[in-house]
Amino acid sequence: MRLALPHISRLRQWFPKRSETPRDGNRFTFRDLIHEAVLDVASRPARLLASVLGTALGVAALVLTVGFGQTTAAQVQRQFDAIASTQVVVTPRMENTPGGESVAIVFPADATQRIERLAGVTAAAITAEVTMPKDAVIEGNAAAKVGEPPKVFAVSPDVLTIDGGKIQSGRMFDDGHVERAERVAVLGANAAARLGITSVSSQPAVFLDGSAYTVIGIVGKVSARADLMDAVMIPDSTARVDFAVSDAAEVRVKVVPGAGAQVGSQVALALSPNAPEKVEVKASAGKLQLGDDINSDISIVFLLLGLVVLLAGGVGIASVTTLGVLERTGEIGLRRALGATPVNIGGQFIGESIITGLVGGLLGTSIGVISLVGISLSMQWSAVIEPLVVGGGVLLGAVVGWAAGSFPAWRASRIEPIAALRSS
Repeated sequence: MRLALPHISRLRQWFPKRSETPRDGNRFTFRDLIHEAVLDVASRPARLLASVLGTALGVAALVLTVGFGQTTAAQVQRQFDAIASTQVVVTPRMENTPGGESVAIVFPADATQRIERLAGVTAAAITAEVTMPKDAVIEGNAAAKVGEPPKVFAVSPDVLTIDGGKIQSGRMFDDGHVERAERVAVLGANAAARLGITSVSSQPAVFLDGSAYTVIGIVGKVSARADLMDAVMIPDSTARVDFAVSDAAEVRVKVVPGAGAQVGSQVALALSPNAPEKVEVKASAGKLQLGDDINSDISIVFLLLGLVVLLAGGVGIASVTTLGVLERTGEIGLRRALGATPVNIGGQFIGESIITGLVGGLLGTSIGVISLVGISLSMQWSAVIEPLVVGGGVLLGAVVGWAAGSFPAWRASRIEPIAALRSS
């Protein structure tokens, strides 16, 4: 019988004969256990690789998922915070009259000019939804199937500047169009598609309750207001003439970073000096919670996938460890014959499983972090990952190794010396 023990010469030192064992117990210390486990794992590199692979992939998936979720949330949060920290929204406060009706003040016609004179304000825009007659028809290209008609908004030219809109085709109407109350329109991309208008080169028109409005621009993206993508936007002055729009639903104000609170305290007086309490002002005072929501939404599915892969890695460690117990029955018998206790044997195999899991955790964490950095660089993002996630990935590998190796280690500790030597 030949046993594969490259370090068998040390067994006599650690497991003396029972008659030579000192009264304080076995000499096999925790340090010896770690040393033996490392030597056994290192002596079987092929088996180590097979055991580590599943754990490494599972840990890598978890680390990459958590890191990618944090990175994505940080990027989106930064964009929305940049918009929120530079915006103030002003709306008329609704009040109940003695007759039970809800009324609101009417903003002055020069509302945007009043606000733009305030320190810290870079632009202001009126936005009001136009209430169309019940039998009004909104038409575009005759070949288009409109379905539900798009909404119509009366806006001032700076609305896209404030809400982060980008023109896809054509241009936005300007102050000249507003002063002349011209019948021009700018469409959101979704509304343009429903109306069958894909370009403004042929000067298409959209008909609002029978009146033709020349389409001069199509908006391809709006960062802060998705409803504008499904809308027809016309100058606020034109809306007052054609549809008797007398008040603004809201005034959106763009301010320099950090000036939101200051402008918010002044804008009500600028619009309604005699009754500022009738003006409602919303200025961003804190960080949005969008990042946390995105983080949880993105991560949950990928975390489940990572856990499945990690479970497969744990099964792999358990299988390899169980196979190792069967193959090393003779070695276990020799160790027991030299004085090793069941605790020593169990600890030996538990230590090997933990080391295997730890190596898998280190490798998986490294793969996950490197992959995250690579993806972030390719997307021109700033990689975000908490140190706790990195340390937790390594620790998780060790925990998986411990859990996977517990049962095989218990089986190994139950093997009796005579039965082990006889079977080998």
